[in-house]
Amino acid sequence: MTLRPLGDYLKTLRSVTPLVHCMTNYVAMNSTANLLLATGASPAMLHAPEEVAEFTAISAGLSINIGTISAHWADAMLTATATADQHAIPWVLDPVAVGATRYRQTLCAKLLAAKPSVIRGNASEILALNGLASQGRGVDATAATDQAVDAAIALAQKHGCIVAMTGESDWVTDGTQHYRINGGHPLMPRVTTLGCGLSALVTGFVAANHDAPLGATVAALACFAVAGERAGSHANGPGSFQVALLDALYQLPPDDLTTYAQLEAIHAA
Repeated sequence: MTLRPLGDYLKTLRSVTPLVHCMTNYVAMNSTANLLLATGASPAMLHAPEEVAEFTAISAGLSINIGTISAHWADAMLTATATADQHAIPWVLDPVAVGATRYRQTLCAKLLAAKPSVIRGNASEILALNGLASQGRGVDATAATDQAVDAAIALAQKHGCIVAMTGESDWVTDGTQHYRINGGHPLMPRVTTLGCGLSALVTGFVAANHDAPLGATVAALACFAVAGERAGSHANGPGSFQVALLDALYQLPPDDLTTYAQLEAIHAA
Protein backbone atom coordinates (compact mmCIF):
# COMPACT_ATOMS: atom_id res chain seq x y z
CA MET A 1 0.00 0.00 0.00
CA THR A 2 1.40 3.38 -1.03
CA LEU A 3 1.15 6.22 1.45
CA ARG A 4 -0.54 9.45 0.45
CA PRO A 5 1.52 12.66 0.62
CA LEU A 6 2.00 13.14 4.36
CA GLY A 7 0.57 16.63 4.31
CA ASP A 8 -2.78 15.20 3.20
CA TYR A 9 -3.18 13.45 6.56
CA LEU A 10 -2.53 16.72 8.41
CA LYS A 11 -4.93 18.60 6.16
CA THR A 12 -7.64 16.03 6.91
CA LEU A 13 -6.96 16.27 10.65
CA ARG A 14 -7.47 20.02 10.60
CA SER A 15 -10.61 19.82 8.51
CA VAL A 16 -12.20 17.08 10.64
CA THR A 17 -11.02 18.33 14.09
CA PRO A 18 -11.46 14.88 15.67
CA LEU A 19 -12.57 14.59 19.29
CA VAL A 20 -9.78 12.68 21.06
CA HIS A 21 -10.66 11.08 24.40
CA CYS A 22 -7.40 11.09 26.36
CA MET A 23 -7.07 8.85 29.39
CA THR A 24 -3.56 9.95 30.22
CA ASN A 25 -1.42 10.59 33.27
CA TYR A 26 -1.51 13.50 35.71
CA VAL A 27 1.80 14.88 34.46
CA ALA A 28 0.74 14.95 30.81
CA MET A 29 -2.84 16.23 30.80
CA ASN A 30 -2.27 19.93 30.21
CA SER A 31 0.61 19.58 27.77
CA THR A 32 -1.21 16.88 25.79
CA ALA A 33 -4.34 19.01 25.47
CA ASN A 34 -2.32 21.98 24.25
CA LEU A 35 -0.41 19.84 21.76
CA LEU A 36 -3.63 18.47 20.26
CA LEU A 37 -5.21 21.91 20.07
CA ALA A 38 -2.12 23.40 18.41
CA THR A 39 -2.10 20.73 15.72
CA GLY A 40 -5.83 20.85 15.00
CA ALA A 41 -7.58 18.17 17.07
CA SER A 42 -10.04 18.56 19.96
CA PRO A 43 -8.96 17.02 23.31
CA ALA A 44 -11.05 15.76 26.22
CA MET A 45 -9.75 14.31 29.48
CA LEU A 46 -12.22 11.99 31.23
CA HIS A 47 -11.39 9.19 33.65
CA ALA A 48 -14.44 8.47 35.79
CA PRO A 49 -15.55 4.84 35.40
CA GLU A 50 -19.17 6.02 35.52
CA GLU A 51 -18.90 7.97 32.25
CA VAL A 52 -16.02 6.68 30.14
CA ALA A 53 -18.11 4.18 28.15
CA GLU A 54 -20.67 6.82 27.24
CA PHE A 55 -18.04 9.36 26.26
CA THR A 56 -15.82 6.94 24.37
CA ALA A 57 -18.79 5.99 22.22
CA ILE A 58 -19.14 9.57 20.95
CA SER A 59 -15.41 10.18 20.50
CA ALA A 60 -13.49 9.88 17.25
CA GLY A 61 -10.53 8.22 18.94
CA LEU A 62 -9.26 7.05 22.33
CA SER A 63 -5.75 7.49 23.73
CA ILE A 64 -4.71 5.26 26.66
CA ASN A 65 -1.59 6.15 28.66
CA ILE A 66 -0.75 4.16 31.81
CA GLY A 67 1.85 6.56 33.20
CA THR A 68 0.28 7.28 36.61
CA ILE A 69 -2.02 4.30 36.77
CA SER A 70 -4.19 3.39 39.74
CA ALA A 71 -6.87 0.74 40.24
CA HIS A 72 -9.93 2.85 39.40
CA TRP A 73 -8.20 4.32 36.35
CA ALA A 74 -7.24 0.84 35.19
CA ASP A 75 -10.87 -0.29 35.45
CA ALA A 76 -12.00 2.79 33.54
CA MET A 77 -9.42 2.15 30.81
CA LEU A 78 -10.60 -1.41 30.37
CA THR A 79 -14.18 -0.17 30.07
CA ALA A 80 -13.21 2.51 27.56
CA THR A 81 -11.15 0.18 25.37
CA ALA A 82 -13.91 -2.44 25.36
CA THR A 83 -16.31 0.28 24.23
CA ALA A 84 -13.91 1.41 21.52
CA ASP A 85 -13.57 -2.16 20.29
CA GLN A 86 -17.35 -2.60 20.27
CA HIS A 87 -17.93 0.60 18.28
CA ALA A 88 -14.91 0.26 15.95
CA ILE A 89 -13.37 3.44 17.36
CA PRO A 90 -9.60 3.59 16.84
CA TRP A 91 -7.52 3.67 19.98
CA VAL A 92 -3.84 3.98 20.83
CA LEU A 93 -1.98 2.29 23.69
CA ASP A 94 0.98 4.04 25.30
CA PRO A 95 2.44 1.34 27.62
CA VAL A 96 4.47 3.69 29.81
CA ALA A 97 7.19 1.84 31.73
CA VAL A 98 5.45 -1.49 31.12
CA GLY A 99 8.64 -3.35 32.01
CA ALA A 100 8.92 -1.73 35.42
CA THR A 101 6.28 -3.64 37.40
CA ARG A 102 4.14 -6.75 37.16
CA TYR A 103 1.01 -4.63 37.68
CA ARG A 104 1.69 -2.68 34.49
CA GLN A 105 2.41 -5.86 32.55
CA THR A 106 -0.84 -7.47 33.72
CA LEU A 107 -2.86 -4.39 32.84
CA CYS A 108 -1.28 -4.10 29.39
CA ALA A 109 -2.04 -7.76 28.68
CA LYS A 110 -5.71 -7.03 29.39
CA LEU A 111 -5.65 -3.86 27.28
CA LEU A 112 -4.11 -5.70 24.35
CA ALA A 113 -7.11 -8.02 24.32
CA ALA A 114 -9.24 -5.00 23.36
CA LYS A 115 -7.32 -4.72 20.08
CA PRO A 116 -5.50 -1.38 19.93
CA SER A 117 -5.20 0.24 16.54
CA VAL A 118 -1.71 1.50 17.36
CA ILE A 119 0.87 0.86 20.07
CA ARG A 120 3.22 3.82 20.61
CA GLY A 121 6.24 3.38 22.86
CA ASN A 122 9.99 3.59 23.13
CA ALA A 123 12.25 0.64 22.38
CA SER A 124 12.41 -0.57 25.99
CA GLU A 125 8.61 -0.55 26.23
CA ILE A 126 8.18 -2.37 22.92
CA LEU A 127 10.66 -5.05 24.00
CA ALA A 128 8.91 -5.50 27.34
CA LEU A 129 5.46 -5.55 25.78
CA ASN A 130 6.56 -8.22 23.37
CA GLY A 131 7.76 -10.33 26.30
CA LEU A 132 11.47 -9.95 25.66
CA ALA A 133 14.07 -9.32 28.36
CA SER A 134 14.55 -5.60 28.83
CA GLN A 135 15.12 -3.61 31.99
CA GLY A 136 13.18 -0.43 31.32
CA ARG A 137 14.15 2.40 33.68
CA GLY A 138 10.83 4.09 34.34
CA VAL A 139 9.76 6.07 31.30
CA ASP A 140 13.32 6.35 29.97
CA ALA A 141 14.37 4.42 26.91
CA THR A 142 17.44 2.36 27.73
CA ALA A 143 17.30 0.30 24.53
CA ALA A 144 17.98 1.69 21.07
CA THR A 145 15.31 1.59 18.39
CA ASP A 146 17.36 -0.74 16.18
CA GLN A 147 17.53 -3.29 19.02
CA ALA A 148 13.73 -3.58 19.11
CA VAL A 149 12.82 -3.73 15.42
CA ASP A 150 12.11 -7.46 15.44
CA ALA A 151 10.00 -7.07 18.59
CA ALA A 152 8.00 -4.25 16.98
CA ILE A 153 7.29 -6.32 13.89
CA ALA A 154 6.34 -9.38 15.95
CA LEU A 155 4.05 -7.28 18.16
CA ALA A 156 2.29 -5.79 15.14
CA GLN A 157 1.80 -9.20 13.57
CA LYS A 158 0.60 -10.84 16.79
CA HIS A 159 -1.99 -8.20 17.61
CA GLY A 160 -2.96 -7.07 14.10
CA CYS A 161 -2.08 -3.47 14.84
CA ILE A 162 0.44 -0.78 14.00
CA VAL A 163 3.48 -0.31 16.20
CA ALA A 164 5.09 3.13 16.38
CA MET A 165 8.44 2.99 18.14
CA THR A 166 10.05 6.32 18.91
CA GLY A 167 13.57 7.38 19.80
CA GLU A 168 16.48 9.11 18.06
CA SER A 169 14.83 7.80 14.92
CA ASP A 170 11.28 6.49 14.76
CA TRP A 171 10.04 3.21 13.30
CA VAL A 172 6.48 2.44 12.20
CA THR A 173 5.33 -1.01 11.13
CA ASP A 174 2.09 -2.88 10.52
CA GLY A 175 4.02 -6.15 10.52
CA THR A 176 4.53 -6.08 6.77
CA GLN A 177 5.36 -2.53 5.76
CA HIS A 178 8.01 -0.62 7.67
CA TYR A 179 8.98 3.06 7.73
CA ARG A 180 11.73 5.03 9.44
CA ILE A 181 11.29 8.71 10.30
CA ASN A 182 14.24 10.92 11.19
CA GLY A 183 14.27 14.50 12.41
CA GLY A 184 13.27 16.09 15.67
CA HIS A 185 15.74 17.79 18.00
CA PRO A 186 18.02 16.79 20.92
CA LEU A 187 15.98 18.99 23.28
CA MET A 188 12.89 16.80 22.88
CA PRO A 189 13.93 14.21 25.50
CA ARG A 190 14.56 17.10 27.91
CA VAL A 191 10.87 18.02 28.04
CA THR A 192 8.60 15.68 29.97
CA THR A 193 5.34 14.32 28.49
CA LEU A 194 6.24 14.87 24.83
CA GLY A 195 5.97 11.13 24.20
CA CYS A 196 2.60 11.05 25.94
CA GLY A 197 1.42 13.92 23.79
CA LEU A 198 2.68 12.21 20.67
CA SER A 199 0.58 9.14 21.45
CA ALA A 200 -2.49 11.36 21.67
CA LEU A 201 -1.50 13.07 18.43
CA VAL A 202 -1.26 9.67 16.73
CA THR A 203 -4.79 9.03 17.97
CA GLY A 204 -5.98 12.26 16.39
CA PHE A 205 -4.34 11.50 13.05
CA VAL A 206 -5.72 7.95 12.96
CA ALA A 207 -9.20 9.10 14.02
CA ALA A 208 -9.29 11.69 11.23
CA ASN A 209 -7.84 9.29 8.66
CA HIS A 210 -9.53 6.09 9.84
CA ASP A 211 -9.29 4.51 6.39
CA ALA A 212 -5.48 4.74 6.40
CA PRO A 213 -4.12 4.09 9.90
CA LEU A 214 -0.59 3.22 8.79
CA GLY A 215 -0.15 6.40 6.78
CA ALA A 216 -1.81 8.45 9.51
CA THR A 217 0.60 7.09 12.13
CA VAL A 218 3.61 7.82 9.93
CA ALA A 219 2.28 11.33 9.30
CA ALA A 220 1.79 12.00 13.02
CA LEU A 221 5.37 11.03 13.86
CA ALA A 222 6.72 12.97 10.89
CA CYS A 223 4.67 16.01 11.90
CA PHE A 224 6.21 15.87 15.38
CA ALA A 225 9.71 15.42 13.95
CA VAL A 226 9.47 18.34 11.52
CA ALA A 227 7.91 20.63 14.12
CA GLY A 228 10.51 19.58 16.69
CA GLU A 229 13.37 20.37 14.34
CA ARG A 230 11.92 23.81 13.63
CA ALA A 231 11.26 24.53 17.29
CA GLY A 232 14.78 23.55 18.26
CA SER A 233 16.35 25.88 15.70
CA HIS A 234 15.49 28.94 17.79
CA ALA A 235 14.89 27.58 21.31
CA ASN A 236 17.31 28.46 24.10
CA GLY A 237 16.56 25.43 26.28
CA PRO A 238 13.80 23.02 27.32
CA GLY A 239 11.42 25.75 28.52
CA SER A 240 11.45 27.82 25.37
CA PHE A 241 11.49 24.65 23.28
CA GLN A 242 8.15 23.51 24.69
CA VAL A 243 6.52 26.80 23.72
CA ALA A 244 8.24 26.82 20.33
CA LEU A 245 7.02 23.28 19.61
CA LEU A 246 3.38 24.29 20.10
CA ASP A 247 3.90 27.24 17.76
CA ALA A 248 5.66 25.06 15.19
CA LEU A 249 2.83 22.51 15.21
CA TYR A 250 0.25 25.28 14.86
CA GLN A 251 2.13 26.96 12.01
CA LEU A 252 3.17 23.85 10.06
CA PRO A 253 1.74 23.95 6.51
CA PRO A 254 0.65 20.54 5.20
CA ASP A 255 2.81 20.99 2.12
CA ASP A 256 5.86 21.49 4.33
CA LEU A 257 5.14 18.21 6.07
CA THR A 258 5.16 16.47 2.69
CA THR A 259 8.33 18.25 1.58
CA TYR A 260 10.48 18.18 4.69
CA ALA A 261 9.56 14.89 6.38
CA GLN A 262 12.60 12.59 6.50
CA LEU A 263 10.81 9.37 5.61
CA GLU A 264 12.33 6.10 4.45
CA ALA A 265 10.60 2.87 3.50
CA ILE A 266 12.51 -0.04 5.07
CA HIS A 267 12.82 -3.59 3.77
CA ALA A 268 13.36 -5.61 6.91
CA ALA A 269 15.20 -8.93 6.77
